[in-house]
Amino acid sequence: MRFQDFKAKLKDFAVFSLSDIRKFEPEFHRPRLNEWQAKGYIKKLRRGFYVFADLALNEETLFLMANHLYSPSYVSFETALSYYGLIPEGVYSITSAATKKTTSFKSPTANFIYHRIKPQLYFGYRLASQGGQGYKVADPEKAVLDYLYLHPEIVREADFQEWRFNSKGFLAMADLLTLRRYAYGNKQLAKRLEKLIKLIQR
Repeated sequence: MRFQDFKAKLKDFAVFSLSDIRKFEPEFHRPRLNEWQAKGYIKKLRRGFYVFADLALNEETLFLMANHLYSPSYVSFETALSYYGLIPEGVYSITSAATKKTTSFKSPTANFIYHRIKPQLYFGYRLASQGGQGYKVADPEKAVLDYLYLHPEIVREADFQEWRFNSKGFLAMADLLTLRRYAYGNKQLAKRLEKLIKLIQR
């Protein structure tokens, strides 16, 4: 198969895997991927997952990659908070919540970090699409809860202040009833959450 034909068939895929390829070309020979990678036509993100070398990178494309590289997962924590403008820092890795073990991958496009959460906590994300492929990103409320869950050291008012959280922005976009409902039935987390709510409502 010529590369031009291959690319035409996968033109709507920001990320593709060997299983995606074999859906339209069952007899595809995997060594061709190594050949095209050596020629600079494609880039390998991790074993079995690739992108075209000329793919235009943006936030949504990186979120799509994150979802596909380790599944099931959704973008959350610092990345989602930055995406919604709730923290001032630029985020240099794509952070996600996953039901499998905590892990990370370095790729030519970005670093991808996955923090394990319990399967029953896998909720509170919205579905979006990029180039015909879907991806999941935490709602603002769930991104906050995931971050607090991951960082139990954030307890005192000084800790919240150091976080430099965009209170006005969050209150404008979030539903506090949903936020409280998302508190996982975790009493300690709910208690810390109430401290944060009081602080941002001042």
